[in-house]
Amino acid sequence: MTRTAVVTGASSGIGAATARRLAAEGFSVICAARRFDRVHDLAAEIGGVAAQCDITDADDVAMLAEYVGERLDLLVNNAGGAVGQESLADADFDAWTTMYQTNVLGAGRVTKALLPALRAAEGTVVFVTSTAAEAAYEGGGGYNAAKAGERMLAGALRLELCGERVRVCEVAPGMVQTEEFSLTRFHGDRARADAVYAGVPDPLTADDVADAIAWVATRPAHVNIDRLVLRPVAQAANHKVFRVT
Repeated sequence: MTRTAVVTGASSGIGAATARRLAAEGFSVICAARRFDRVHDLAAEIGGVAAQCDITDADDVAMLAEYVGERLDLLVNNAGGAVGQESLADADFDAWTTMYQTNVLGAGRVTKALLPALRAAEGTVVFVTSTAAEAAYEGGGGYNAAKAGERMLAGALRLELCGERVRVCEVAPGMVQTEEFSLTRFHGDRARADAVYAGVPDPLTADDVADAIAWVATRPAHVNIDRLVLRPVAQAANHKVFRVT
């Protein structure tokens, strides 16, 4: 029987790379994202299914559950992201609300909707969090809180499903250079986005994270990878990054 996976936020970056990698592993991938044109092209490329889905919209998530049907082997909660990097003194709480709506409520909404299908297939849930959930950093308060909140979803769900054969896993990447993450965070300011990675030897790529997600998802059924943290060698911690000057 072909294994089925759902990847949210599949229109670019880690989500798109994960969809490609899972397809290479033999999964039939439902590529879910707000930007239908992008996931349509991706699904056509990998022989998957495109689903237009804003994870903050209950109706969209209900339609995603209809696409999935009765069984689902793997859910990758990847949609989310950061908006802004202001200090708490200058916080834009509309941006904080956006981050909470996507990273926490969106991931929770999708997981709740697809949990019956995951239970039926004895499947796996992978939450893609961040090393922002590991420790605070200046200007990261809103994103730290959102990703720490998503981490708590994973932990609570694992406890709630104890005794059932549904695995609940977390992959927490550090500095990943993708085409959109920092650009979105800095509201399209290319110079600020590029400065994040300036001088950093070999930041992680989306393919690196996709490789980790695929590894977690393809362990033997009795093995649960509770949390996998990955960073580039140049990043010893959120606040300590080596840069070539």
